[in-house]
Amino acid sequence: MDLTNYTDDIGPGLVIVAGLILFLIPEPATSTLGIGLMLFGLAYWFYEWGRP
Repeated sequence: MDLTNYTDDIGPGLVIVAGLILFLIPEPATSTLGIGLMLFGLAYWFYEWGRP
């Protein structure tokens, strides 16, 4: 199993996980930032999906 085939998925995945962690912190500012990061990570993941 070669992990270099999955490098395009690691970046967006880490952004989504960081957004989830910030969302779970019970502070309105970090929750808002977490939602923004998760949406950005999902958009970035869909952008990278069809690229070779």
